[in-house]
Amino acid sequence: MPLVTLKELMKDAEAKRYAVGAYNVINLEMIRGIIAGAEEARSPVILSFAEVHIPLVPLEVIAPIILAAARQARVPVAVHLDHGQDHEILIRAMQLGFSSVMFDGAHLPLEENIRQTNEISRIAKALGVSVEAELGKILRPEGGGAEEEIEEYDPDDVYTNPQEAQTFIAHTDVDALAVAYGTAHGVYLTEPVLDFERLKLIKELTGLPLVMHGGSGLDEAAYITSIQCGIRKLNYYSNMAHEVANTLQAKLAANSAQQRKSYYHDLSRWAMEAVQQDIVRTMRIFGSAGQA
Repeated sequence: MPLVTLKELMKDAEAKRYAVGAYNVINLEMIRGIIAGAEEARSPVILSFAEVHIPLVPLEVIAPIILAAARQARVPVAVHLDHGQDHEILIRAMQLGFSSVMFDGAHLPLEENIRQTNEISRIAKALGVSVEAELGKILRPEGGGAEEEIEEYDPDDVYTNPQEAQTFIAHTDVDALAVAYGTAHGVYLTEPVLDFERLKLIKELTGLPLVMHGGSGLDEAAYITSIQCGIRKLNYYSNMAHEVANTLQAKLAANSAQQRKSYYHDLSRWAMEAVQQDIVRTMRIFGSAGQA
C-alpha cells in the first residue's frame, strides 16, 4: 500500500464522516503495534512523530523506520510531523519523506501565524506534502505533567475563535485545522467540558477537516459527538502510552510473583500487543475501522 498524504485521508474521512487516528510514535514497538492494529481493523492511519520527542530519538533515525513501515503496510498510512514549530525541522521532515507536517503557530498573533503558516505551506505544496495548522490553545496541565491539575482559564481566551478561524482559512492554504474547544494534552483527572457549539460553528465557517489534539481518555460519547461536529483527524498518544506502561508493570509483577525471569524482548512483545489492542479499540470508536 503506497504512502499517502493527510489530504488524501481527509478527503475520504470528510465524505464518510469519520475520523482518522493520528498516533504519536517514539520507538519500533509503537510503530509495529499501531500498524498491526490498523491492519486488524482495516483502517487508514496516521503515524505521527512530534517535534518534542526528538530528544528521545533523532528525526533522521526514526524517519526511515516509520516510512518503511508505512510503505509496507496493507492499509493507507500517512506519516506526519506533529506540533512542528522550528522551520528547519519541518523542512527536514519533508526532505526525509514525511507526507504531512503540522506547523503549530497557535502561540503567535493571528497575522504572524498566517505569515509563518504560508511560508511552510509554500514549501510543502511544492513537495506534495499536506499541511495542518492550529488556532487556539490546546490546554496543557500546569507544569506540563500529564497527571497534574489544569489551572482555571477563561474559554474565550484559549478556545479557537470561529471568526478568526474563518479569517485564517481565507488567507492560508492548509489541509486541516487543529482547534481548541476544551480538550487537553495528557491524561484527564476530571471530565473535560467540550464546547461542541463552538466546534460546529468553526466547521460551518471554514469547511475544513478539523483536528482534535488531546484526544486521550475521553469517553466514547465525546469522541462520537466531536466527529459529528467536524473532527476528521484525532490525535491520540498519552492514554496509549499510559496503557502500555500499566501492561508492562502488570506483566513484570506477575512474572516476579511466579518467580519467572523477564527479559527485554518480553517487554517489546508485550508493548506491541498492548498498543495493537488499544489501537483497534480506538479505531472502532473513531469510525475508521473497515474503511481501508
